Amino acid sequence: MSKPTISVTLTTNPKPRPDEKKLVFGKYYSDHMFIMDYDAGQGWHDPRVVPYQNISLDPAAKVFHYGQTIFEGLKAYRTNDNRIVLFRPDQNWDRLNRSNDRLSIPAVDPEVAMEALRTLIKVDHEWVPSEPGTSLYIRPFVIATEPQLGVAPSTKYMFMILLCPVGAYYAEGLNPVPIHVESEYVRAVKGGVGNAKTGGNYAASLKAQEGASELGYSQVLWLDGVHRKYIEEVGSMNVFFKVNGTVITPALNGSILDGITRKSVLQLLRSWDVPVEERQISIDELVEAHRNGTLEEAFGTGTAAVISPVGALHYNNEKLVINNNKTGDLSSRVYDTITGIQSAVLPDPFGWVLEV
Repeated sequence: MSKPTISVTLTTNPKPRPDEKKLVFGKYYSDHMFIMDYDAGQGWHDPRVVPYQNISLDPAAKVFHYGQTIFEGLKAYRTNDNRIVLFRPDQNWDRLNRSNDRLSIPAVDPEVAMEALRTLIKVDHEWVPSEPGTSLYIRPFVIATEPQLGVAPSTKYMFMILLCPVGAYYAEGLNPVPIHVESEYVRAVKGGVGNAKTGGNYAASLKAQEGASELGYSQVLWLDGVHRKYIEEVGSMNVFFKVNGTVITPALNGSILDGITRKSVLQLLRSWDVPVEERQISIDELVEAHRNGTLEEAFGTGTAAVISPVGALHYNNEKLVINNNKTGDLSSRVYDTITGIQSAVLPDPFGWVLEV
């Protein structure tokens, strides 16, 4: 079957581009966006790049009432020789369709999605920033649009891609953040949608995040929803702990997101012959490791920050300071290596980078 042709309609009213030295996360959007529609019996159709605009939906659209939606997040980078590259986009399309499957949304052809992204970035290539530490954040997402009340999968959907130039996640360097171990609220359980990138996961996290912020903590460390003792994720990121020379991260168990940065960090560490374990980790084990001096480093991993060092854990009214609240050597090495590969400053021995 031939691939659909992507139509392009250029804006007649281009926006002023923001100062690259003052970019923040999620505030500015490029001149154009991608849209493709789905109708039962017809499949995905009418792929198009159009000027960035509001969308019109019936108030009864299922996305509003039943939360049938998924999204992805990846970045494009401008290299020193003015090329535009992506970091492991194939992994994003694979995960997007795993999320689609879990939410009963029709799969999107990865080749069509990739061609849509290439086309959109080529149209808005001037929006890819070049200042050190900046990038173009890419947000693909799907929403259910059928105007029908009733708990059943939609028969209509929209797949869209937005582009958002963003600044460095860390305004003043790679600084550790303190995190609060959440013991009241639950993020996800095995069999639920914790391993899908769907809006409900993030909506469910907001109350705990508010509570952590009121206590002076930047992120929430989630425990499992059954025993309330095993580590799951930190904020919207996967989490790693270096204990007595070994890096430990929670095994994927059906309630943890299969992070692409997580996967990259694991591959990188193993290539360096750093001992790595993917397994169940209890909060009690971490507390004990802190007490006996073997909890050496902790960091979160995700697309937005790449690496977010953890300087302290707050659990049972006790603050456990990690590595004197300083970024660890391994955390720094991982961050420098992955960001170096992403921006093509360092060699890419894994074949992770794809030129647009």
